[in-house]
Amino acid sequence: MTNAVKTAFLLGALSGLLLLLGQWLGGSSGLVVAFVLAVVMNFGSYWFSDRIVLRMYRAKEVGPEHPLSRVVTRLVQRAGMPMPRVYVIPDYSPNAFATGRNPQHAAVAATEGILHLLDEQELEGVMAHELAHVKNRDILISSVAATLAATIMFVAHMARFAAIFGGRGDDRGGGNPVGLLAAMIVAPLAAMLIQAAISRSREFAADAGGAAIAGSPHGLAQALRKLEGASRRVPLDANPATAHMFIIKPFSAAGLMSLFSTHPPTAARVEALTRLT
Repeated sequence: MTNAVKTAFLLGALSGLLLLLGQWLGGSSGLVVAFVLAVVMNFGSYWFSDRIVLRMYRAKEVGPEHPLSRVVTRLVQRAGMPMPRVYVIPDYSPNAFATGRNPQHAAVAATEGILHLLDEQELEGVMAHELAHVKNRDILISSVAATLAATIMFVAHMARFAAIFGGRGDDRGGGNPVGLLAAMIVAPLAAMLIQAAISRSREFAADAGGAAIAGSPHGLAQALRKLEGASRRVPLDANPATAHMFIIKPFSAAGLMSLFSTHPPTAARVEALTRLT
């Protein structure tokens, strides 16, 4: 199965899960509402997901004089890519991600924590990894998945309120206890699993692509080793729906993020990078 077919299948599964959630909660009326919501979410995430995610993490755009921007400029010139917008996230947990709908409308973001933790070669490796996501057009997929997953989790959260306050639908099949249970438990877990499948299938490719852009796998391999430990010590308060977008899993004890890994094991990624030498 090619990446394009696999991606279409996985994003279709997320949309289908949202439709099923609507059916569980509201019968045929809920299904119609969920269909409209899925269409709006897919359309909105195509055009606006990058702005939504960047605003979610209070990212601030930096100019060409910023050290991070200078690193990215060198890398895009080497790779022959358009220059993305560059952002810094005011958080001391070390991490980074890329977003946007295509290489011509892309953005890369890094936390203040990663800028303090890594040396220049390691930072180049991380940003090259993010640019590989841009080059491979993974960024739109990740952003759409994040938006749909966030919507599913929001609807599931609303279902909990419906259960608490005894709400139930008037339409056939809607508002039943099994539907509410599925909405509260099954749907968010399924959304996390689909996210994980999307992310894991692409991280190794982005690592290899990043090593090629940077000219060496050593910087990225060393950066991943540092990020693994530092992210545990200083976890990022990340929305679980966006966990798959970061270069390394945002470690947090909160919510479903602690149950599922959206990334391959860091040790396996480092080992794959060392084989490129």
